[in-house]
Amino acid sequence: MNDVTDPMTAARPNARSKPKFPADELRLVEKAVRRIVRAHDLQSKALAKACGLTAGQLAIMKGVSELGEVTSTALSAHADISTATVVTVLDNLEERGLIQRYRSGEDRRVVHVRLTEAGAAMVAKAPPPLGPGFSDRFAALDADARARLVTAIGELSGLLLPQIEAKATATR
Repeated sequence: MNDVTDPMTAARPNARSKPKFPADELRLVEKAVRRIVRAHDLQSKALAKACGLTAGQLAIMKGVSELGEVTSTALSAHADISTATVVTVLDNLEERGLIQRYRSGEDRRVVHVRLTEAGAAMVAKAPPPLGPGFSDRFAALDADARARLVTAIGELSGLLLPQIEAKATATR
């Protein structure tokens, strides 16, 4: 049997060509990503209106709350936000009296971050970052569906990241 008529060989894509997929699949992925981005933007605006924090600021403050007194590098990895952005957000939060930064007693080059009382109170009263009801709807899914969703979203975010950033994220 030659390679052209052999169904096992014919099904394998040529090593030099990109795999083919229906154009509708890509369009549906693009549409779903736009819906996710729009939902995130709307939720971030609602969050800012409700508690005066952006989604990024809340993610960083929750990181400080969960990790305790922490460095900006650790916060960056925890929140998956670039270190430069974390520092800029921390500057804003410090100006507002929501966090404090201080140098380590052991190594003066290391700067730690902690929540102030006002910051801790703000984190405690902040609405859920993904919106009201999301955690209930997510919890209502069976465990396998939740696991598949988490895996799919993680894979999608990896596909969306530029290769350079994906490599930097992988080394964290």
